[in-house]
Formats: sequence, C-alpha cells, structure tokens
Amino acid sequence: MTRTRLVIAPDSFKGTAGAAEAARALAAGWSSVRPDDELVLLPMADGGEGTLDAFELAVPGARRMPVTVPGPDDRPVAASWLLLPDGTGVVELACTSGITLLDPLRPLDAHSAGFGTALAAALAHGVSRLYLALGGSSSTDGGAGALTALGAVFLDAAGKPIRPGGRGLVDLAAVDLSGLPALPPGGAVILSDVTNPLLGPAGAAAVFGPQKGADAAEIGRLDAGLARLAALLPVDPQTPGAGAAGGTAFGLLAWGAHLEAGSAAVGQALGVPAAVGAASVVITGEGRYDRQSAAGKVPSYLAGLAAAAGAPALLVAGAIDAGALAAAAEPFAQAVALTDLAGGTAAALADPLVWLEAAGARLAGRF
Repeated sequence: MTRTRLVIAPDSFKGTAGAAEAARALAAGWSSVRPDDELVLLPMADGGEGTLDAFELAVPGARRMPVTVPGPDDRPVAASWLLLPDGTGVVELACTSGITLLDPLRPLDAHSAGFGTALAAALAHGVSRLYLALGGSSSTDGGAGALTALGAVFLDAAGKPIRPGGRGLVDLAAVDLSGLPALPPGGAVILSDVTNPLLGPAGAAAVFGPQKGADAAEIGRLDAGLARLAALLPVDPQTPGAGAAGGTAFGLLAWGAHLEAGSAAVGQALGVPAAVGAASVVITGEGRYDRQSAAGKVPSYLAGLAAAAGAPALLVAGAIDAGALAAAAEPFAQAVALTDLAGGTAAALADPLVWLEAAGARLAGRF
C-alpha cells in the first residue's frame, strides 16, 4: 500500500464535537484501515466557537490567560484568552459573551461586555496584535457592551448611560469613543465567516435575532436600536460582515479593527496552506454542509486549497445538503454524512465521535 500524507482539518461539529475531537476521531478511523499513512491534524475554526482551541493546539507555546468576565446576563464567567509566542492575543466572543452561557436566552438584554473585558485584559498585558474571534454570540447590542468595557460611553437624551443590551440602543442619543484605548501596534483583526450587513432584512437582528430568542416585535426593536447606533458611529452599516455577532463587528470596526474572512485568516495563522500544499489528500468537515458553507466557511476554504495543490478533498459532515454539494465551486472527491452512516439524525447526534471514526474508516476504505 502506498504511504499517503493526509491533512485532517475539520471545523467543529457545533453542539456535538469540537474540531480537535472531530480530527482525532477521523484520524482513528482512517488509521484503522490505512495504519501506515502520515496524518497531520489541523483542527480548524472560522472565528466562531473553538477558535481558541484551534490556535492552542496548532501553535506551540500558546498560553491560556485566565480572566473572569461579566457574562451576557452579568453573572461572572471564568474565561480565558490566548497568548501566542509572537505576542498576538486571541480573544473569543463565544467563551466570554456566547449564547451557550445563557439559559434562558435574553434577546433584548444580553450584552457583549464580557468580550470587551477580555479584550481589555489582553491589551493590559501588552499584546502586539489581536485576533478577535466572533461567532456564537448571545446579544444584538452592536458591540456597545464590549466598547463600554473598553472605555466608550453610550448615553441617552438625558445624558445617562443606556441600559445594557439591544434594549438600551433604542434610547441612544450620544456616543463618546474618546476613552477607547489605542489598538495594539499590529492592529486588530476581526475573524468571522459572516458577510451580513448591520441593518435590514439581511442584517444582524433579522437574520440572527431569532436564534437568540427574539420574536418579530423584538427583531424590529433591535434593528431600530442598531440603526440609532449606526447613525452615531463612523462606519458604513452596509459593510459586509458588520452584522457579525449581533453587530459586535460594527462596533469593533468603529474602534479601528478590520475584517478578514475567518477561515482564511485562521488557516493562514495556523500554516494550513503550506500543510495542504504538501498533502496527498485532505479531509475537512463541519456539522452541517449547506449553501452557507460555500460562503467562506472551513470546508470551502480547504477545498479551494486542496484544488490549488492538486490534492483530492474529502468531506465529512453531520448532514449534507445534496444541492449545495453539487453546486460547490470546488467539488469534493468523496463526501460522507454522519446521518447516513448512523441511519438517522438522532443516532448521529447521540454518538458523534463514533460515527466520525466510522466516516474516517469509510473514506480510507474508498481511497
């Protein structure tokens, strides 16, 4: 059997398996059929949940820096940010102000202050550059909570601070950003796979509000509040990606950060292009492969790298939209859905690592 160099670079299977767990399970399955192959595990992320884990596993010498922050409902959250050996700080919104920190959801009152608190801690440490991983947010506050934690002031018509969360934005009358700290020398990069603008039918409230618990009336209120914020900050609300993380990206743009496609920026930082360039075959995947997957998410990014390197790309996903797969710009040589292997969604969700290992074995047997 010819020895093959295989890169395994999945995103997380959200809610069921982290990217690192998924990569290890796929590797175990592949090795059970082809034990002599060289496997390179590169768990990926696109700026959402799991970005810290991806950097920590891929960058030797990366250090977790503990920090206690106010969660999206004000309860203290024991979180951390990541310090890379070159002085870069990686701060993830999901672990500081994320939706998984809430029960029940608070569509109008959840806020992003915890994310800003972690950013302030990284700046106080003296980081040379920041990666701001957005995704998995609980709030629709336009980043007002994060900016407040950094020193900005958001006032109502009476000159009093507005209430936290999207609820307070409808009363917003004035913004003072003069108290914000300077960006680190290397700047701040927003990592996100979202291209939505801040406002309107494709905006933060309309598209992402429902998954944060907002009903139709609350979505209207949130969008109106974001519009008041947009009128007071020097950023175009139609900027692609400004609606990421409930508009937190919009607030960070006003601070001076800039947006990059999450998967490409994370991949570049982790050395994924070079690894794929030397690979014979690539396996990637995510929880659900659908038409949104082609918009810069991890599988489409890896498929593009593999095509450029002349290596076949293989896809594993919890569920696969056949139409989206057929329409992929860079086709996959093979694709396996865990729901097909397990005989249904419930079975796949019950034991995702078992079925990921089975998927790795299935792909190895076909290769």
